[in-house]
Amino acid sequence: MMGSSRWKIAVVAFFSFAELLMPIEADEHEHTYTDKEEVVLWMNTVGPYHNRQETYKYFSLPFCVGTKKTISHYHETLGEALQGVELEFSGLDIKFKDEVMQTTYCEIELDKAKRDAFVYAIKNHYWYQMYIDDLPIWGIVGEADENGEDHYLWTYKKLEIGFNGNRIVDVNLTSEGKVKLVPNTRIAMSYSVKWKKSDVKFEDRFDKYLDPSFFQHRIHWFSIFNSFMMVIFLVGLVSMILMRTLRKDYARYSKEEEMDDMDRDLGDEYGWKQVHGDVFRPSSHPMIFSSLIGSGCQIFSVSFIVIIVAMIEDLYTEGSMLSTAIFVYAATSPVNGYFGGSLYAKQGGRRWIKQMFIGAFLIPAMVCGTAFFINFIAMYYHASRAIPFGTMVAVCCICLFVILPLNLVGTILGRNLSGQPNFPCRVNAVPRPIPEKKWFMEPAVIVCLGGILPFGSIFIEMYFIFTSFWAYKIYYVYGFMMLVLVILCIVTVCVTIVCTYFLLNAEDYRWQWTSFLSAASTAVYVYMYSFYYYFFKTKMYGLFQTSFYFGYMAVFSSSLGIMCGAVGYVGTSAFVRKIYTNVKID
Repeated sequence: MMGSSRWKIAVVAFFSFAELLMPIEADEHEHTYTDKEEVVLWMNTVGPYHNRQETYKYFSLPFCVGTKKTISHYHETLGEALQGVELEFSGLDIKFKDEVMQTTYCEIELDKAKRDAFVYAIKNHYWYQMYIDDLPIWGIVGEADENGEDHYLWTYKKLEIGFNGNRIVDVNLTSEGKVKLVPNTRIAMSYSVKWKKSDVKFEDRFDKYLDPSFFQHRIHWFSIFNSFMMVIFLVGLVSMILMRTLRKDYARYSKEEEMDDMDRDLGDEYGWKQVHGDVFRPSSHPMIFSSLIGSGCQIFSVSFIVIIVAMIEDLYTEGSMLSTAIFVYAATSPVNGYFGGSLYAKQGGRRWIKQMFIGAFLIPAMVCGTAFFINFIAMYYHASRAIPFGTMVAVCCICLFVILPLNLVGTILGRNLSGQPNFPCRVNAVPRPIPEKKWFMEPAVIVCLGGILPFGSIFIEMYFIFTSFWAYKIYYVYGFMMLVLVILCIVTVCVTIVCTYFLLNAEDYRWQWTSFLSAASTAVYVYMYSFYYYFFKTKMYGLFQTSFYFGYMAVFSSSLGIMCGAVGYVGTSAFVRKIYTNVKID
């Protein structure tokens, strides 16, 4: 009865968190209006243009609020909370199809402190963001004169809203009414609303925010074609070299089998067959290794599923992509447990509960640890990116009551279904000594060079992904991203197979960690590229934005490296098993 109750609690927790996390696509009635019905203008955040993630509450600047006080309540998703969405009611009275002439809605008593706040914002090119019916609008706080001595505030918000039938499909903002900032004066803030019919379909209303000239540029197409040709060339080259080389190896080993013992002792035996008794020996630190492989398989599953969802659904609203990713990550926890638990069982591990905990919390601990550090800086800056305590508790509950139980299910299934060490070769009781070899055949050198080609296959795509996240672009070409993911996996597997073949041919059987790390080294090159992007492609500045950038780029690079490492290991493991299955072992 106790076990049944626990499972019921876990199921209830999963569906409750799914309701919290999934991007709440508004129902049909939520995006339809009747004449004179209330339309809410939400004020979101304000911050420097060059530091996209350094945002503050809109009313942290001394703006005044409109006269209207009562509105319908807004429900915030977890993804929006994590991304610093701080929606506050503007107080402006807007009704569907009801035009408003220029009207003063409040006045700012401009003392010296308020003037200094506005001047600082103008000097740092502060922009603010608003929402009407989930459609984002951006405006600039003010501007300075040519000499930079006098500063002016835009006081008139001129809204033009397009509608198609009973739905809002377009919103435009024009900032007018430039007023000089002079202390001890009153500044009147005004707005107007104009409604116009539009032929834009409701399903296409986010298309205006996309940038086809950027994402579908010739360079993007050329990079995809270049990566595709590299895959064809690499797969062909690897297949040709390995097939010819392995054919010669099989012929040589067959010839050796026909010799008598005396001739075989006098013969020059060498190559990967000599380590058949050690090649399936458990890796060093099997618990950590198994946890990394399980986490990498889960990250690959999450990437694949989220890209598929993004190709089908339009995840343009704030926080929808993050909410989807968190939900899918939690739902795919059995994948982590299955691959990590089965591998740990094959390697003879007995402390499987500890391995399950490490595998379940490896990625969440890395992400939450980075977020916790950055959160201190965000709190010091009073930025909207500071994660509320309630959101932290929600994330912890997801880890404890959703991710951990599902990981346990996957671990049990993995240990029972595919945890038997059915290797094609028997493992020797005493490890074989590893002979000396040339410096470029050392595992450390192979690891350093292994990530170059995988990084080269995604180099251009990294630029577009970085720009969509760190600049004001909305990424939408998820078909490209899916193709790049497939190309990355193929290149990674090909590279790790070649690296492993050369390592085994040098009679070094330490291929498990080498195959993982040679693929995972892609992360090092991605992180190095992030430094180039920061210094030469952006104008970011300040402690908060810099720590946010390099902190989360470290998380992104590490996750990518763990995924590539797992993909490389799984492909290499199949290759190693195949070549030793086809060789007759005494």
